[in-house]
Amino acid sequence: MRQDGSHPAPETIYRGEGAVYEELRAVQSALGYIPTDQLSKIAERNRIPIREIHAVASFYPHFKLTPPKTKAEVRICDDMTCHLRRAPEFRARLQDMLRGRPESEVMFLPVSCLGRCDGGPALAINGQIFESLTDVQALAYVQDAIQGQPLEPQPARERPVKFLADPYETEEQRYGTVRALIQSQKFVEAIATLKAAGLRGMGGAGFPAHIKWDLVRKTPSSEKYVVCNADESEPGTFKDRFIIESAPHLVVEGTMIGAFTVGARRAFIYVRHEYERCAERLQHEIERCYSEGLLGLNVLGSGMDLELEVFVSPGGYICGEVSAMLEAIQGNRAEPRDKPPQTGTHGLWNKPTLASNVETFTLAVTILARGPEWYLQHGKNGATGLKFVGVSGHVEKPGPFEVPMGTTYRELLEMAGGMLDGRKLVGFAPSGPSSGYLPPPMIDLPIEWSALSKVGSMIGSAAVIICGEGACMLDMALNSVRFFRNESCGKCVPCRVGTQKMVDMLTAWTQGGYTPDQMPLLEELSSVLRQTSICGLGQIAPAPVASVLKHFPELIQQHLDQRTCSAGVCFRGGAA
Repeated sequence: MRQDGSHPAPETIYRGEGAVYEELRAVQSALGYIPTDQLSKIAERNRIPIREIHAVASFYPHFKLTPPKTKAEVRICDDMTCHLRRAPEFRARLQDMLRGRPESEVMFLPVSCLGRCDGGPALAINGQIFESLTDVQALAYVQDAIQGQPLEPQPARERPVKFLADPYETEEQRYGTVRALIQSQKFVEAIATLKAAGLRGMGGAGFPAHIKWDLVRKTPSSEKYVVCNADESEPGTFKDRFIIESAPHLVVEGTMIGAFTVGARRAFIYVRHEYERCAERLQHEIERCYSEGLLGLNVLGSGMDLELEVFVSPGGYICGEVSAMLEAIQGNRAEPRDKPPQTGTHGLWNKPTLASNVETFTLAVTILARGPEWYLQHGKNGATGLKFVGVSGHVEKPGPFEVPMGTTYRELLEMAGGMLDGRKLVGFAPSGPSSGYLPPPMIDLPIEWSALSKVGSMIGSAAVIICGEGACMLDMALNSVRFFRNESCGKCVPCRVGTQKMVDMLTAWTQGGYTPDQMPLLEELSSVLRQTSICGLGQIAPAPVASVLKHFPELIQQHLDQRTCSAGVCFRGGAA
């Protein structure tokens, strides 16, 4: 706090361990890549060995260490939803329209999920993301890039919406819950309230939130941290982006409540680098909180301090794994840590850390503002509470929805306008590749923890992906495993080698190369991945193919024994 009682802007309080990333971004933005001499200068300024700077810069796909080889770098997403939305055909048409152009002008390169699953197929041109483009629109953008013209940002889709979970009717009322908590300092009671409401971690694990909060609060330490994980990078996942864009105040307030409750004096909101708009909205809210004395030193005269900053990810799906995310914040390669110990006791800088996702912190505000009874009444089919979901794939109106827990997947399909072009449902994923695929008869399952667990699936991050006629479930399993292979950090051998072996095997199955000895080999490989991979990526990588083998036996027999694909997708050749 300054002498006049005002609070300095957040960036002047902590330079942040992400400063190295910001310097790398600045150099790349100015030059198009990061030359070796610039790496040396960054290392010297930060008093870090250049080998460590290079190790970090070379790890993240966002950074480029060699000069651009082309004027227009085009990357079209082909993960799950974009795959269903005919991304390969879109890419082929665009390549055909640009045929004859030399690689010095345009190159098509691979990319993992861009986080625009509700607007697929998504593409990035020189790093700028676009969605739902026509062929003509995409061509125009590429031609502008070739000519060196700045690309006009695509207008954001505004969704005028008032969340049921938002307890505030007016802007003036916002942050009332955290103000009341600071004044009362009833932090133990706050955790008890979350317990009474049955709040779980909404990022995928479903672990009771109050246990994590209580553990961090009770762990002795002079330093504690809170991290809100907004790095949703799994195909089909975009609900957290929707929450941030529509109600960033709830995300900021929930993170603050978590920090005050567990006794942390520093907190981060970790945002994937493709979510620039989200980062801007969060930063705006944080600045408001500093100006109102809700952040900084001696918050509201309470004697408590809290510094909160937005940390923009340097890139990579693995950063969504909590320990890898913490390593990234610390300025390291985002490689998952061995467990135990757990994050609650040994998180950031080996200190107690409360890490939860956007939706969890958001609903914590709802529960503390309205009470557990209000929250519990918003459920159906034996479930309680609220849930944010994202529905994409073969639906007429892909998008995010706020629904009561217990809503069935059939009801979600209807909310999304039904099947695209009247197609017949052939399968669906309750939560992206991690959940595996379920057959049409299970579309009446409710969004409820035990109901999904009983069929070998999970609610996960609620990235609901609908597959209709024209999709082959074996091809979709291959697509999912390929994503895991592409996003493996490479730290552990089972994941690094095993996912590639699995991609090779499934590719052979879709091209007529199956042999009977491969099935027991796949089972053994899956077992090794589940039991020996360091983090959840390798452990869950077999889920897509295991679910298809279990729930779609006739389709598997058709491919392996008859060498045919009724959807007309497989047996065309192509690289993995």
